Amino acid sequence: MSPGLSVGLDVVDVRDIEASIARFGARYLSRIYTRAEVDYAMSARDRATAARRLAARFAAKEATIKALGASERGISLRQIEVARRDDGAIVLALSGAAFAAAREAGEPTLAVSVSHEGHLAAAVVICTWVKP
Repeated sequence: MSPGLSVGLDVVDVRDIEASIARFGARYLSRIYTRAEVDYAMSARDRATAARRLAARFAAKEATIKALGASERGISLRQIEVARRDDGAIVLALSGAAFAAAREAGEPTLAVSVSHEGHLAAAVVICTWVKP
């Protein structure tokens, strides 16, 4: 068995997300985020917090693609969902081409952490796997 480890990191300017929402509205949201992600973000007490939540999720999606080494795979960002567990922890759920890219790595385990402060949001994804 061959173990593997990779890391993806991404930083997003929250103002870019705000500008995309202002310009494209629901079309932008539905192209990038799952319904659950949008619902969670929009449950925030204000628009600025909603934008920070969406920016952190965007960063996590990009960091996931980097951790999987799948930047040339044509993965739709909607195929990577940042979900919240009941205890508040976040996890990644993959589908479609994102799931296929992960399975090619073997039996991957993904860990994600996001943060946002002011106009910046960041995410790091660690991918470990064992190939038979």
